[in-house]
Amino acid sequence: MTSLRTRLGIGALFWSVGLFSATTIAITLYPELAKPIARVHQHGVMAALISVISMAAGFELVRAALAPLERIRRRLSDVQTGSARQLGGRYPAEVQPLVDDLNALLAHRERALQRALAKAGDLAHGLKTPLAVLSQEAQRAEAAGRDDLAAAIGEQVERMRRHVEYHLAHARAAAAGVSSGAHCSVSAAVEGLSRALLRLNADRHLKLDVDVAVDHDVRCQREDLEEMVGNLLDNAFKWARASVRVSSAAHDGAVEILIDDDGSGIDASLHDAVLQRGVRADEASPGTGLGLAIVRDLAEVYGGAIALERSPLGGLRARLRLPAAQPASSRDGAC
Repeated sequence: MTSLRTRLGIGALFWSVGLFSATTIAITLYPELAKPIARVHQHGVMAALISVISMAAGFELVRAALAPLERIRRRLSDVQTGSARQLGGRYPAEVQPLVDDLNALLAHRERALQRALAKAGDLAHGLKTPLAVLSQEAQRAEAAGRDDLAAAIGEQVERMRRHVEYHLAHARAAAAGVSSGAHCSVSAAVEGLSRALLRLNADRHLKLDVDVAVDHDVRCQREDLEEMVGNLLDNAFKWARASVRVSSAAHDGAVEILIDDDGSGIDASLHDAVLQRGVRADEASPGTGLGLAIVRDLAEVYGGAIALERSPLGGLRARLRLPAAQPASSRDGAC
């Protein structure tokens, strides 16, 4: 696609050709008009100076006319990375209405997402009490010796709880996508999750290797990063035989978090399928099949991705890719 600068240059060229042709016709019809021009041409230095000044002035005028469009591009980039919510600054009369419309659209989108987040929070709060009551009923059934009933109720309560968490996390991440400066340290999130999972699996004596750079930060809310990494680490601890490894790498404006285990792994033909909602690689194991789907959806909301592959340890490798946080002195939502 031809750039605007190229089009303006071609237009200026045609304008110059047309002006030259019009001048030639005017001189042909009115020879007396050629006398002032002839006097200027007698002084070659003056003619060259006028030409250079004219060309420089024309170039500067074109550059100044295009500058507001470049500013809009930079402001939109700031909005996309989360460092700004609106397109700031004033623009020429021809461009300002477009900027105002874009700002109105961004404000409407943010309000809509905040309303969706509030409704999701209300839903989660409204379901918390009924789920707690059902959990108590499961405990009473188990105490009364009705183990099958207790197990059935407990499984359904857990399923409902995970569904609520799934949709609440998705709404929260969508709202965070338009918040200013979402930013979180991968190292801080992994450290807290690792301690918790090592305590929960202390009886299995699993080895955990963590190699995450302290300066690897991602453009993500801490709750959502912990939700994603927590699900992946939980899976790794669940299937590992002896060791789990977490590492990170930064390149191309993104941070990759790699989580490996030495378990039995998953058949390559199922790597994409298990990222779908409700699909489990082992149907005999407990769970709702939402964990990896939550990771996938949250990663996509933040402009990232999740992929599964064979691990060098022999089990499964989860490769979580998230946009790197933009460097700044202060950010909202930093962890």
